[in-house]
Amino acid sequence: MKHIKLYLTTCLLASASTLFAQTEVTAGVSRGKDYGVTYLLPKTKIKIELQISKHTFTPGEFVRFAGRYLHMNNVSANASEEWTLDKVSTSLLGEPDKENVYFVKLKDKTVAPLMELTEDGVVRSINYPFSGIKTTKPTEASKSKTEKEITFAEARSYFTEEILSAGSTAKMAELTAKEIYTIRESKNALLRGEADNMPQDGAQLKLMIDQLTRQEQALTMLFTGKRTEEHLVKTIEITPKEMNNEIIFRFSKKLGLLDKDDLAGEPYQLTIVDMKTPSIPLETDAKKKLEGIAYNVPGRAKVTLTQGNHKLYVGEMPVTQFGCLEYLAPGLFNKTQCKVQFDVKTGGLLKIDRE
Repeated sequence: MKHIKLYLTTCLLASASTLFAQTEVTAGVSRGKDYGVTYLLPKTKIKIELQISKHTFTPGEFVRFAGRYLHMNNVSANASEEWTLDKVSTSLLGEPDKENVYFVKLKDKTVAPLMELTEDGVVRSINYPFSGIKTTKPTEASKSKTEKEITFAEARSYFTEEILSAGSTAKMAELTAKEIYTIRESKNALLRGEADNMPQDGAQLKLMIDQLTRQEQALTMLFTGKRTEEHLVKTIEITPKEMNNEIIFRFSKKLGLLDKDDLAGEPYQLTIVDMKTPSIPLETDAKKKLEGIAYNVPGRAKVTLTQGNHKLYVGEMPVTQFGCLEYLAPGLFNKTQCKVQFDVKTGGLLKIDRE
């Protein structure tokens, strides 16, 4: 609610104003009893999003009998776990820059700007209606869930009394295989319309076939084993600076995502090159009085992510740290209200309109 209160307070102050004076903007926080709005400019972060999958295989209790009773050869009897890096994507994040804090003083007789801020105090717009946009925070990891997953416990729930009474694992496997063949015969009879108790309609037929299929899959899993997949999304945030083939993370098929210093995984390297645009103006007197609304003019960076000789990402993106600071002329907010929108990720100008 912080940004809403700031916005409403500024609106009330501006509604009572008249023309001709101008709004004063100073670096830092509010001074004394002056009325105004403190805002920040953002600095850029590069977010690297990794879509990762964990593949797990668990052998079934009848794995030794898969070839004998179901004619399934080369079924593994060893549990295994493997990780894969499925997709890599990049995007920008905006982070409040505590070194770029400004205060808009709302003087009497001023057509003062109506400012909207994000939850973190970064300026979003001037003289636009309140957007209500909330800044979303990146999630570190998310897991996809498989609905109605077949488990070994469910498979054993389909055991008949004869199977449970068997005196050995080999006999249980033999009887379970016979049950699988019986289920298959029942499915074929339903599909051919030759079953003794045929369903009344198509919906009931589908339900019966689905139930038989699930039972067949569950019991077969006791021979072939169970394969599961777990999908994760991991994010890595990088503060841009010029770098050349710097390792930012490692990845292992056996261990998954690893820290950049863990030598058990293959290195993934990042290169960031400052494109030197726009040209940075010469340094001016630090004591020079600030005028207008401060905003960022982002520079451009070429970003390359590689693994060995393979380039996973190559592209250009705006980076605040490679740009410069500029100010909107105070006259824009005098006799007429200028409408301005800013990019909350870079602090750059998106749009300027004059009413």
